[in-house]
Amino acid sequence: MRLLIVEDDRLLADGLARSLHQAGFATDTANDGAAADHMLISQAYDLVILDLGLPKFDGLEVLRRLRRRSGTSASVPVLILTARDALEDRVKGLDHGADDYLTKPFELPELEARVRAMVRRGRFGSSARLAHGRLIFDSVGRQALIGDLPLDLSARELSVLESLLLRVGRVVSKEQIADQLTGWGDEVGSNAIEVYVHRLRKKLEPAEVRIRTVRGLGYMLEKDESG
Repeated sequence: MRLLIVEDDRLLADGLARSLHQAGFATDTANDGAAADHMLISQAYDLVILDLGLPKFDGLEVLRRLRRRSGTSASVPVLILTARDALEDRVKGLDHGADDYLTKPFELPELEARVRAMVRRGRFGSSARLAHGRLIFDSVGRQALIGDLPLDLSARELSVLESLLLRVGRVVSKEQIADQLTGWGDEVGSNAIEVYVHRLRKKLEPAEVRIRTVRGLGYMLEKDESG
């Protein structure tokens, strides 16, 4: 899952990026409204954490521009994170299309819980779990299970599995997988992705879940035919 943090306080932005990365998210940061607007046009995100008091143009303008666009990117969940705690500011943010509003100072566990809940609603609807045969993926606990037994997967293996589970029966390119694994400006090589997929295949064997290589295109998680 890929998040955009829009925050002009670079220390806070970097701290949030580190914490959310440790929680299993790929993160990018933007320090002004213009940069955020450009990144939202150039890249698809699963969630945006948005400050209001930004240089160049403020967070509400970023939000207005985002919601006016067409396509699925316009519906990305937005969590406003700001020091503006007046009722008028909260109402204005929500009326402009924000999905949640959290004021500074805040507790990091609460922010992470809100992020998990918003991403879960955006990707999985009301369910926190995605099942594929005997395989279960828990989007909140960031854990995969075969029946009741947890699978020992690294954070990157989990992200690869999530990318495939969200597109069962469809080809997922290496570029799409890399987008889930990296932050802005980082790179994950083709060989590394092949290694993650190879490890996943072996670990998913007990669940009889098969990842098929589609030569020249990417990978596909085969549909469950068990009924």
